[in-house]
Amino acid sequence: MASEWGYQGEHGVDNWGAISATCSDGKNQSPIDINSDVTIDASLGNLVMNYSGQVSNIVNNGHTVQVNVTGDNTLSIDGDTFALKQFHFHTPSENTLNGEHSPLEAHFVHANSNNALAVISVFYQAGLREDSALKQVLSSIPNNNQTIQPSTSIALDSLLPRVRSYYRFSGSLTTPPCSEGVRWFVLKDKQTANQQEIKQLKTIMGNNARPVQPIHARKVLQ
Repeated sequence: MASEWGYQGEHGVDNWGAISATCSDGKNQSPIDINSDVTIDASLGNLVMNYSGQVSNIVNNGHTVQVNVTGDNTLSIDGDTFALKQFHFHTPSENTLNGEHSPLEAHFVHANSNNALAVISVFYQAGLREDSALKQVLSSIPNNNQTIQPSTSIALDSLLPRVRSYYRFSGSLTTPPCSEGVRWFVLKDKQTANQQEIKQLKTIMGNNARPVQPIHARKVLQ
């Protein structure tokens, strides 16, 4: 339930360890700051994505705006296939690049047949041009703790940048229980959202970004 944890106050991020010890003790926690000067050039393979399904519903769960999907929406990586389950938003971004937040970040959450998770992260920069797919999502935002059906069909693939080079690291869920073993793929190219779209999401969600976590022994690949 939304009351069990939050981002500020008594149930804020500093106290998540009381909900799940992994949140405070884990060594592979997300989000992180990506320092582009110390990444490892690993000649990463392409992210093979086929998003041909549809949005099933949009949920305001009190923590974020979450868009649930149905149909055939797959990510192929590491010789495995992951199915897109949902995507959701954070303002400002949770992951940072060279110490800088983007005003908005979307997380596309996938799972394979063993329920291992892979998350594709998309940064949004503020600009004059509006993102038509994002605008469609925002036209159907429910009130707190409500679920609605989208008013129009949303092309899921158009929410992602056309060029999909990425940074990769091992991380975790960014909310309790902060489970680790999540494969993170942070796209280098940013999408653009106008100020009104970003303001609308921030008004609805507030600041729902977990602070960056120590990298410890992890390496970031590109």
